[in-house]
Amino acid sequence: MSPILVVSEVAKGFVMHLRGGLELPVVRHVGFSLSEGECAVLGGPSGVGKSSILKMLYGNYGVDAGQILVRHHERFVDVASAGPRQVLAVRRDTIGYVSQFLRAVPRVSALDVAAEPLVMRGTAAEEARRQAGALFEQLNLPERLWSLPPATFSGGEQQRVNIARGFITDHPVLLLDEPTASLDATNRDVVIELIRAKKRAGVALLGIFHDGEVRDAVADRIIDVSAFAPERTAA
Repeated sequence: MSPILVVSEVAKGFVMHLRGGLELPVVRHVGFSLSEGECAVLGGPSGVGKSSILKMLYGNYGVDAGQILVRHHERFVDVASAGPRQVLAVRRDTIGYVSQFLRAVPRVSALDVAAEPLVMRGTAAEEARRQAGALFEQLNLPERLWSLPPATFSGGEQQRVNIARGFITDHPVLLLDEPTASLDATNRDVVIELIRAKKRAGVALLGIFHDGEVRDAVADRIIDVSAFAPERTAA
């Protein structure tokens, strides 16, 4: 099966302007591909660059070198060199993202926060809310919270809104940054089943999971990010 995402020779570092322009390399020579229906997991110790890789794939971080090719509307787009409008189009239609933290919007209900990605893609608001509610039910989010802004929710409740928002669309690629970090065992199992359903639907998933049980349940393979550490690749 041909890959939907190809990462080639990607490098990233940060410049510490408050430290006299000190350059802090993060990763070098990052390379891997991802196919439809596959869940790959970024492995390695904390601080090795796993979240930075996800953020580069999503276009939140710039890339110092290399390519990030994603199949977008049947042609490959290089996210590393794409302009802002093209990155936004890729996010809308091709690459979804579930982060560790929900960006809570004041005075917007949890239901509308979760439904927004569908509405942005042209789904009627009522249908989008219906689908968001169905995900909330799966994730055991009490219905009394649905109409409330999630800013005042607990961490686990906010994360369930975040998961519903990320899983509600049919993006061909889905990035997962510690989606189960704030969840209890029951809702971790729900997320595992949601991931498996995405795999059956042909979605390509790339995730970070510090929970070993979740990682073992969903991962088809582990990509060791330690192999892309600057001190190793510079040798």
